[in-house]
Amino acid sequence: MSLYEVFVLALGLSMDAFAVAVCKGLSMKRMNWGKACVVGAYFGGFQGGMPCLGYLLAIRLSGKIESIDHWIAFFLLGFLGVNMILESKNNDAEKFNDKVDVKTMTLLAVATSIDALAVGITLAFLQVELIPSVLLIGATTFVLSMIGVKIGNVFGKRYQSRAEAAGGVMLILIGTKILLEHLGFIG
Repeated sequence: MSLYEVFVLALGLSMDAFAVAVCKGLSMKRMNWGKACVVGAYFGGFQGGMPCLGYLLAIRLSGKIESIDHWIAFFLLGFLGVNMILESKNNDAEKFNDKVDVKTMTLLAVATSIDALAVGITLAFLQVELIPSVLLIGATTFVLSMIGVKIGNVFGKRYQSRAEAAGGVMLILIGTKILLEHLGFIG
């Protein structure tokens, strides 16, 4: 697998993180590049780290992780999406969920990078060079996540209270898409 092919793979892997980053941007009243960097670092770090973990565990867990990754992502994203929708019903400006705390970001990063774990298993079987591949995957996700926060923030300024509900719906849809893809209902 060439670096170009790994880059295309990185783009595909980063799309879930990008969409969730858009959701985080939606919930920000004002664009905050510091928070955008935190979002990018979590998503990029997990998208790069999960293939490493998958690569290292490939021989022991190859079939087991792939069979449940979609359920884990579906439930985590669904839970976070429902919470965002419920929080959007509260019109208090102070309750706007633009948190980038460890708990929130870890849950989001794990949910969006479960597929990357399975990709790491695949990379091991294809005998791909691990370090350049995971650096490219992580860097691509970092940059796209920061762009996603900015795009979400611009959209969110126009629609304010509906923005967080839309973000919650997006999370639920992403989780559902992951589940349906892995169950073979969509290509």
